[in-house]
Amino acid sequence: MAIPVAKCVAHFVSAPQEADWLCFAVIACNIIESCPGVRRSEQTANVINRNPDCSVKKVVDHMDKKSLAFLEKLTNSFGPAGFEKEPTRIVRDYVKRYSDATSTDGLGSLLFTKKGTSETPVVLIPGHVDEVGFIVSSINKLGYLTFNPLGGWFDQVLLGQRVKVRTSKGLIPGIIAAKPPHLLPTEERSKVVVKDKMFIDIGASNEEEAKEMGIRIGNPVMPDSTFSTIDKKVFSKGKRKGSDTIAIGKAFDDRIGAFIAAEVVKTLKEKRIAHPNTVVGAATTQEEVGLRGARTTAYVVKPDVCLTLEVDIAGDVPGIEANEAPTKMGMGPSITTYDSSMIPNQELLEFVISAADKAKIPHQLSQMARGGTDAGIIHISNAGCPSLVIGVPTRHIHAHAGMLSLTDTENAVKLLVEVVKKLDKKKVASFTEV
Repeated sequence: MAIPVAKCVAHFVSAPQEADWLCFAVIACNIIESCPGVRRSEQTANVINRNPDCSVKKVVDHMDKKSLAFLEKLTNSFGPAGFEKEPTRIVRDYVKRYSDATSTDGLGSLLFTKKGTSETPVVLIPGHVDEVGFIVSSINKLGYLTFNPLGGWFDQVLLGQRVKVRTSKGLIPGIIAAKPPHLLPTEERSKVVVKDKMFIDIGASNEEEAKEMGIRIGNPVMPDSTFSTIDKKVFSKGKRKGSDTIAIGKAFDDRIGAFIAAEVVKTLKEKRIAHPNTVVGAATTQEEVGLRGARTTAYVVKPDVCLTLEVDIAGDVPGIEANEAPTKMGMGPSITTYDSSMIPNQELLEFVISAADKAKIPHQLSQMARGGTDAGIIHISNAGCPSLVIGVPTRHIHAHAGMLSLTDTENAVKLLVEVVKKLDKKKVASFTEV
């Protein structure tokens, strides 16, 4: 027998201020609807989808354990720029069951293809898997290591931080240190210690001990930071607005992008979503040292359109003005309208914003006056490629640990799927018509 479950929440709808009770009703309805012969009415669907005051998202489509375990393993893995094999293999092992083909290019970027109902257009969705790190430049007589940065580092975030040095004998823990302030002249104590004055202490007392540990010039070094999460209740203007899970860890820039690409392909496969194109996900290399993997990936794939997946700088941090970084963590994925490496294709930009609006996916518009992404190279590859950047607002990037919202991440996946479903030949051709 078919039971319209809208009745079981009708008396809660009249009192929307009782958010927790409405959440309870929605949960109950979802449980009831999982039973044979029970149908979900349109009225109930509207209550579930539109209620802004309870965390229905967590009830309906929270990130599954397999996806979360993949994200944790991926971000914890060792992979500074130029040394990305471990995270690349993790992505490959995850996506191969959802992809029609996987391959790599000459710089080690991973490509994973999901065929749709048409071979063209080719839709590239890249996210880079290299992280900012270091490379050993020397071993001094006392056994301390000097280093060069792999990617951009702000000197002030380094002192006292743990690192791991990869050697032929395994990972060696260490600490970034410098001359203690107790021994500095008064006029120097207030100055920033620059990287050139820092060293990595691995516990050795001389050069011989360091070498015995397997240390040599050229060893890569990564931040020692472990993935974790915080569950929180969300409030806005004094009212409860649901809940969210905040992820903390290293390498979100930009393994969150590679994660989203993998989840898009997984969603298309598992939900059997038709798409009038060929989707190529990419886990690119060496972005942090010059967008190098993006160049070779674009040469191999020859995309007709590109949606680059990245972090965005979250501006909800003390000292940051809205004109510097307009997006906020937890308010939806960002759509970048400009950065110093690319002005996006305007028709593609409007198309993606429209797709987000129609699907009621929360999103934010962003700009970045300095810095760029893989799209900066891809959009001028071959004969040119309409491109756009979709990001996840992230606090404290290019540091040992950043923060981002898993709800933003889930919504980024949703947005990509909605866009991919509509990117047929006619639509992609319209992006460059004059």
